[in-house]
Amino acid sequence: MMGWLRVGFGLWQGAVMLGQVAERREKYEAARAYAESVGKPLLVVGGPYGDNPFRCLLGLAAHGHGDVCLDIEAGACEGAPEVVVADVREVPFPDGHFGAAFASHVLEHLPSRADCERAVRELQRVADRVYVAGPSKQSVIAWLVPGHHLWVEEEGGVLYVEERTWWSRAAGRDPREWDGLR
Repeated sequence: MMGWLRVGFGLWQGAVMLGQVAERREKYEAARAYAESVGKPLLVVGGPYGDNPFRCLLGLAAHGHGDVCLDIEAGACEGAPEVVVADVREVPFPDGHFGAAFASHVLEHLPSRADCERAVRELQRVADRVYVAGPSKQSVIAWLVPGHHLWVEEEGGVLYVEERTWWSRAAGRDPREWDGLR
C-alpha cells in the first residue's frame, strides 16, 4: 500500500512540475511575442538558470534570456545578450523602455507584499506589459524552500499576492482574498 502511495505522490508532483514548466514557457513566449509585436526589447527578471548551478552546467534553461536579463546574481543569466545585476524593486531603465517584462520565480522571494507591489510597479513602469510565473501551491518543493515568502499567482492579467505566514490563516483570512495588482 505504501508503495502505491509513493508512486501516486510522485506522479502528482511530476504533473505539478510539468504544469509549472508549461506555464513558464507559455508566459515567456507570450512576453517575447508581445515585445516583438511592438518593436521593443524583452526584459527577463529572474535568470533562466536561477540559483541552480547544475541547471547552468547542463544547459537546462527554464526559459529564454530575453534581450536583457536582470537578476541579483549574474550567474543566473549566463549566456544572455545583456546582463543587468539589480534588484527588481529598482529597475535601472527609463519608463516604457521594454515592450514586455517576464518575471519568473522571483517575486515569491521578496520579503513582503509591499516589496512585491513595489517590484510590480517598477516592472509596469519600464514595460508595456508584465507577465509573471511562480511556483504552484501544490508543489511540495515550493512549500519547503525557506526563501519563499509569498505566493504569487497571475490570473487573467491580475496579480494575486499572499504572504506565506501561519498567522494570516490563524486570523481567519481566506487565502483566495488576495490583493489584485493592475
